Amino acid sequence: MNRENLIQKWLDHDLNTQELEAFKQLDDYDDLITLDHQLKGFKANSFEKEAALETVWNSINSTKKTKKYLPLVSKIAAILVICFGIYFYTTTLDTTTNTIVSEHKTIILPDASQVELNAVSVITFNKSKWYNNRSISLDGEAFFKVAKGQKFDVKTSLGTVTVLGTQFNVKQRDAYFEVTCYEGKVGIDTNTKQVTLLPGDTFLIIDGKYIATEKENLSRPSWLNHKSTFKSIPYKEVVAEFERQYNVSIDFKNLNATQNFTGSFTHNDIEIALKSITLPLQLKYSKTDNIIRLTRE
Repeated sequence: MNRENLIQKWLDHDLNTQELEAFKQLDDYDDLITLDHQLKGFKANSFEKEAALETVWNSINSTKKTKKYLPLVSKIAAILVICFGIYFYTTTLDTTTNTIVSEHKTIILPDASQVELNAVSVITFNKSKWYNNRSISLDGEAFFKVAKGQKFDVKTSLGTVTVLGTQFNVKQRDAYFEVTCYEGKVGIDTNTKQVTLLPGDTFLIIDGKYIATEKENLSRPSWLNHKSTFKSIPYKEVVAEFERQYNVSIDFKNLNATQNFTGSFTHNDIEIALKSITLPLQLKYSKTDNIIRLTRE
């Protein structure tokens, strides 16, 4: 096998025992091994990118057989470009976590902050930039326990929630945006209003309209205990949450979807839950497979 093919197979880590012995007999074997060591230094976890590049290229430029190495140099340059590309790509990727119907999930962030994700929800953040930019995008509902540190932003399509270290719940579903502070202080910025919440305060916007709410007495949102609770909330929002928790479709087109509802339903028993959302409004229900129809009694 000629010299070029041996070097090519060496670069591809494809030498058999006989070929390896032939490779070791090459006049420039020592130089090639030195170059390989430089590349391994580049791949180490603690490498300095610019220093590694300079070392490799100095090694290449110092050889007396530059013309002889041109094909090799070109391949090494390509490897370096690919490695840097992979490094840049993997360190700028966002991490996305989502939940499906009736699923809750706990996520621990790089600074030990904790996120409890409710059903049919999505969060996105960047691990590599986390300590310089504690920012999460949320579509759905989540409860946050934020470790103390730099500001922490939760961005939704309807507004941004900013804190330093606290516990709070954010719910953003279509035109529904609700934030409740359980500990510390929470800042909220929307297109129409900027407010600061203290423990027990709730900020609520439905269909673009700000809604005044009562003081929250619970120490954490009820959904963490597998129960959804509502205080004067439009019935359509109650139904939508029921569908998310039980993977059903509810037909209530003949009812007043904007009628306010106060009450709760469990996530653990669909029959009890159905009674909880129908009896207070004097409704009856029927089930066919995963479709539930609500009607007046």
